[in-house]
Amino acid sequence: MIPLTVYQRRRQQLLAALPENSCVCVASGEEQVRNRDVEYPFRPSSDFWYLTGFEEPEAVLVLRKMDGQTESWLFLRPKDLEQETWQGRRLGVDAVPKALAVDQAFEIDELDEQAPQFLEGISQVFVSFSEFDTWALRFADWLGQLKPLVRKGINTPTQLNDLDTVLHEQRLIKSEEEIEVMRQAAQITVAGHQEAMRRVQRLETERQVQAVVEGTFMQHNSPRVAFGTIAAAGENACILHYTENSDTLKKEALLLVDAGAEYAGYAGDITTTFPISGQFSEPQKQIYELVLKAQQAAIEVIAPGVRYDAMHQASSRVITEGLVALGILQGEVETLLEEEAYKAYFMHGTGHWLGMDVHDVGAYKVNGEWRPLQAGMVVTVEPGLYFAPERTEVAPQWRGIGVRIEDDVLVTETGYEVLTQGLPRTVEGIEQFMQESVKDAV
Repeated sequence: MIPLTVYQRRRQQLLAALPENSCVCVASGEEQVRNRDVEYPFRPSSDFWYLTGFEEPEAVLVLRKMDGQTESWLFLRPKDLEQETWQGRRLGVDAVPKALAVDQAFEIDELDEQAPQFLEGISQVFVSFSEFDTWALRFADWLGQLKPLVRKGINTPTQLNDLDTVLHEQRLIKSEEEIEVMRQAAQITVAGHQEAMRRVQRLETERQVQAVVEGTFMQHNSPRVAFGTIAAAGENACILHYTENSDTLKKEALLLVDAGAEYAGYAGDITTTFPISGQFSEPQKQIYELVLKAQQAAIEVIAPGVRYDAMHQASSRVITEGLVALGILQGEVETLLEEEAYKAYFMHGTGHWLGMDVHDVGAYKVNGEWRPLQAGMVVTVEPGLYFAPERTEVAPQWRGIGVRIEDDVLVTETGYEVLTQGLPRTVEGIEQFMQESVKDAV
């Protein structure tokens, strides 16, 4: 887990990047009703969790920088024996300074009352513009309370700024503590995928695969999945965000599993594709090996200073060359790349940032140019090929095949580190792993 001092350091790092006489407001979020008396499981907003390590709903963090001094305030739910009997324990105001190293704590109902104090003398306020609607009315009320102070010569806020442009750049570069947690999230995710490969020949439905994967995550102390698990058999793999997981498993088909464990607030994200029978057919093998070659090419270019889009350029070139060799595309490779002809079958990017969010924060371009990779960034690398049954322009042997291969990769000072090591990736490795699993189960 991440030490308390790390959260303190993050808050100071954020404040150091902000102008003098500024204030930050970040909310944890509120519980949401799923249906009638049932709520969705609560998870705090990633920005709030990143700065506090606190996981309760209905909380607001305020950071203040003024005249060279910094201060932190936390507003949270009060202790309430009756509510805690029904809903679970609360930290409470008195425990905050020691438990979270925040300077002052108040009950959440005091937020409006305290706002004039932490905004007095402040020129600029920073909130996430993705939550602008949440803050707009509240700030209108607070500023209305502060306006009379202007006649007394006291400064009041005149600018509302987007916190994301500062905080999300900070979150993009992972610290050593974050990297260690992400290694654990990655290896828990590996364990779930390995177990699916071991047991798939004894399962009957996609949902049973999902249960095996997610159950393994929980056995390894993951409290939740990082995103909805995809367990897509056969042609369902050609639906990129397939989450119904309701079909039966056909032994002759491939199974695409895209699943990730969350651990200590950080996401793992792996996609494996393997034959339900334990043996690839020749067409399945050809498509799989092409995608694997594209993934390896993309991973090999990762290093500090390399522009983000170099991964996609490498993978799309390999994909295009392979599709021409298989007769699926016709023409000159350079022309086909210029026309992006591969997008008919490889329609998504090669990856994305990974961190507290599975599609993590941080800009991909700076001043209109793809940004250079830096040590501490974590990316997924996930090329794929998808030949839906409706794709009648391709030969029948390709139709219904969907393959994606995804790993989590840390940019290091000298190159890269694959965090999701341990999975068999080659055709031979997968078949051998699955055959040995069948023998072990007998």
